[in-house]
Amino acid sequence: MSVLRKFAGQTAIYGLSTIVARLVSFLLTKLYVGKFSPSVYGIFTNLYSWAAMLNAVLAFGMETTYFRYLQKHDHDRAKVYNNSFTIILFTTALFVITMHLFSANIATWLNNGSYNTDLNRYVRYFAWILAADALAVIPFARLRAEGRPIRFGILKLVNVVTFIGFNLFFIITIPWLIEQGGTYPAYFASWYRDGWVGYVFLSNLIASGLTLVLLLPEIAKLRPRLDRKLAMDMLSYSLPVLIANISFIINEHIDKIMIPKLLPGEVGDRDLGIYGAVSKIAVFLSIAVQAFRLGAEPFFFSYSKNENAPRTYALIMDYFVIAMVLVMVGITVNIEWLKYFIEGGSPKEQAQYWSGLHIIPILLLNYVLLGIYMNLSIWYKLTDQTRFGLYISGIGAIITIVLNIILIPRYSYVGAVWVTAIAYAAMVVTSYLWGQQRYPIPYRVGKNSAYIVAGIVVCWLAFDVFDRHLIVGNLLFAAFALVAALIERKTLMAVLKK
Repeated sequence: MSVLRKFAGQTAIYGLSTIVARLVSFLLTKLYVGKFSPSVYGIFTNLYSWAAMLNAVLAFGMETTYFRYLQKHDHDRAKVYNNSFTIILFTTALFVITMHLFSANIATWLNNGSYNTDLNRYVRYFAWILAADALAVIPFARLRAEGRPIRFGILKLVNVVTFIGFNLFFIITIPWLIEQGGTYPAYFASWYRDGWVGYVFLSNLIASGLTLVLLLPEIAKLRPRLDRKLAMDMLSYSLPVLIANISFIINEHIDKIMIPKLLPGEVGDRDLGIYGAVSKIAVFLSIAVQAFRLGAEPFFFSYSKNENAPRTYALIMDYFVIAMVLVMVGITVNIEWLKYFIEGGSPKEQAQYWSGLHIIPILLLNYVLLGIYMNLSIWYKLTDQTRFGLYISGIGAIITIVLNIILIPRYSYVGAVWVTAIAYAAMVVTSYLWGQQRYPIPYRVGKNSAYIVAGIVVCWLAFDVFDRHLIVGNLLFAAFALVAALIERKTLMAVLKK
């Protein structure tokens, strides 16, 4: 239990910064949908989906590789650190140069062949946002590897506070100052553009740049040089991880990139805006998955030599599934008040945004499947068989692309969300079957499946049978949580005693 307490403690601290960041994203959604129409919010969703894809490329799989090679070269951690950062530094410099040289072409392609000055500017903003975020990957990984979650969390919170502050400054404070009149408001009025979504991206750029500056103490410990042999070994390990990460991001974000292409014009932008806004309500489950990943990856690697490792990993899976299903049910039964965070700036916009509420339970289930896959994926990382990550994510990516091409033109974002569910389910099953052959872990499949099915049934009852009734839904949730607590009472009592 002491091992699990340490794991849970670090995950909680890492999770705090993630929770705050995602919660802020959720709260800012109310500001955005009140300020931007679904079509404009569709541009926002599309660009951040591309950013997620490019983030995976720039990180080059080096975060996972860094943790693995620290375990292999514990005697020379500085060399692993230097090599990891230098590889990312090279790819990032190449990326920034390319983005600036071809920003106009990229903007034209994003706008379906029509050049747009604002899009060109957005592309340049994102080039620097992604560069700053990529250069921060290894310094943040070092903090996690050194067991310094407090500094990690503080830096992440500074990033969040900066992002919030500049969003409020650009979107609320400046318009208010302009309304007041006078010398300084006149200055703002001379350049300020009301309703310009670029202020969100500019706020992100400032926050990412400040975070990188605050990481200078970690960056100062670097010696940007390559050990050729070690670098080649790391690249051979990271390349399948990189391709797997890209495939994985395709599974998660390609639908948001494809919707404007498969549903061109106003319809595509509007539906993507609705999809992006509704997805924010599922953010709490996304928080849990991200927090788990931050705490789990370094823990799994450091604990892998322990003879009880497989049993511990299985136990973590048990309680991870229970926690995810409880969050899934809790959000579903409270949609009737959560929906007011995406009510829009007018009755017409409210009706447009709320028309997508019915996909939220499926989105939540997708996050549960995603978290399970992240948990399962440890087997190929520990056994240096990262090519299987490529195969599994590749299977998911092929399913995602093919089915999205078929279903998005017919069912729009409803088709997209079901495609994601199918792809994640296929990845979970494939990873489990291959993993048990190569690194057996005694997962309790029947028990975990029962919790998932029970959670789906409760969500269906609350959402469809009782028509999202708040009191009935929360009573169902309380009953479900009570039954889970009774089933797990022995373990819960043991934890409480310790």
